[in-house]
Amino acid sequence: MGVLRKFMEAYAVIETGGKQYRVQQGDVFDVELLDLEEGASVEFDTLAISNGSELTIGAPLVEGAKVKASVVENLRGKKIYSFKKKRRKGYRRKIGHRQELTKIKVESITA
Repeated sequence: MGVLRKFMEAYAVIETGGKQYRVQQGDVFDVELLDLEEGASVEFDTLAISNGSELTIGAPLVEGAKVKASVVENLRGKKIYSFKKKRRKGYRRKIGHRQELTKIKVESITA
């Protein structure tokens, strides 16, 4: 039995809003709110980048590698409820939260 090697798509790992995202060209996803208008362009530094066959990991960033994306829309996420209760004490607290998000689309990954 031989080893089957499948060619992977190019991808990059970016960080924004304290979170890391693995992105490919054409991906559309939500990130923490960016202070940008719809249609604006944004550039991210990369923590790691792959051209499909080899992976380059930065320390902490990969030199010269950028991910260009555009803002699709600013929106609010799904409502999350936090509920606290202490049994037999009559203590109940319910609070809701909706996170402000920005939907972005990855336009290009350059190494």
